[in-house]
Amino acid sequence: MKFGVVIFPGSNCDEDIIYVLEQVLGQEVVRLWHKDHDLQGADFIVLPGGFSFGDYLRSGAIARFSPIMQEVIKFAAGGGYVMGICNGFQILVEAHLLPGVLLHNNSRKFICRNIYLKPETNNSLLTAQADLQQPLKIPVAHGEGNYYADADTLKALNDNDQVLFRYCDEAGNVTDEANVNGAIQNIAGVCNATRNVFGLMPHPERAADSLLANQDGLVIFESILSLAKA
Repeated sequence: MKFGVVIFPGSNCDEDIIYVLEQVLGQEVVRLWHKDHDLQGADFIVLPGGFSFGDYLRSGAIARFSPIMQEVIKFAAGGGYVMGICNGFQILVEAHLLPGVLLHNNSRKFICRNIYLKPETNNSLLTAQADLQQPLKIPVAHGEGNYYADADTLKALNDNDQVLFRYCDEAGNVTDEANVNGAIQNIAGVCNATRNVFGLMPHPERAADSLLANQDGLVIFESILSLAKA
């Protein structure tokens, strides 16, 4: 499978995701600069974490207008797979490829630590192999990860099984105390209605190597590969 990783000025997690895809999973990866107009035949596009364009205005608000995003939008409209992690998720909501918005953390502080994540569905490319009873220990690193959507959007997300992950405690309980940033209904990741665009705030690429003593994030990448092969 050929992955395209988009690199914006200020991206800082691009090499992390490239390492996991290439070295851990043995996949082909191409680096896509934000000014490119060619996705180089990639089967799956990843928008990595970081601080694109310094997070000026709102996180992702400037990156959304990079030339390559026009190609990403067309790719997604044609059914192509796109995943945004952290800042990538912020870019996807700014581009209206995913519903909702990402606000400042309710603590008004940047949060960088391990949290627990509850997979909510097996009906997605990212979560098909996940055990819905087994919480994942995954790092977060963001200042604007507080997911918000209005009542109608939330109803649609829940009715259509588009919520991929919720923040939980170590036992898998979705509680206010486990909600790291104040996200509505503890939402940590969603997909679009056609289930080909995905966004999540936690960083599975930082929990996908035995050298890090944490491989909980691998299930997300393994799900992508297993379903793509099928």
